[in-house]
Amino acid sequence: MVQQRLDRAQVVESAIAFVDACGLSELTMRRLGTALDVEAMALYRHVSGRGDLLEAMVDELIDGLFDDDLMTEDSHSWEEYLQRVANATRNLALKHPRIFPLIATQPPQAPWLRPPLRSVRWVEDFLSSLQRFGFADAEAVAAYKAFTSFLVGALLLQAASLTPEVLGDEEESSDGDDLSEYPTVARLQGLLMEDHAQREFDDALDDLIERIRTCTLG
Repeated sequence: MVQQRLDRAQVVESAIAFVDACGLSELTMRRLGTALDVEAMALYRHVSGRGDLLEAMVDELIDGLFDDDLMTEDSHSWEEYLQRVANATRNLALKHPRIFPLIATQPPQAPWLRPPLRSVRWVEDFLSSLQRFGFADAEAVAAYKAFTSFLVGALLLQAASLTPEVLGDEEESSDGDDLSEYPTVARLQGLLMEDHAQREFDDALDDLIERIRTCTLG
């Protein structure tokens, strides 16, 4: 096997692409090496192991949120800031549905870093942005905790519903289970299957913003 020159960034980016295509459970150093056309041992020059690689993948994607189009313009209110961050994070979850559960569950480097905004850079940006709009210290921290809890809860299900493992074969899933013993579910199945994910996300975000406004300004 011909060895090619690698760097850490290339290894991390390739791992993200691998998981997007194959799923997190399929990621091993050997399989990633095969995908890169190198021996697995070559990867250890850049990452210390699978755990280090997973953490680097999370860091890369979370820091990449700052490059989302929604985050490249200044916000004129704290409400607009929260909306931009929330929808940028939703974009990330929808683009990388097989990796977002890792972002939400990977142990952070410090207990006060809360997924998905789990980097010191993000905590600094979030807290300083809210304080720029008049939030006191305790209010900004409380908003960070409430906001991150909202994001994890709102986006984990959306991300999971988009993975091929969940979607399965469309024809097979249309058969479904026998619902003859559950008449209410059978009758409302059409409504249950309707997808209003964006609207539900926006409504829940509006509710959160209103609660923060009440606690901060009320």
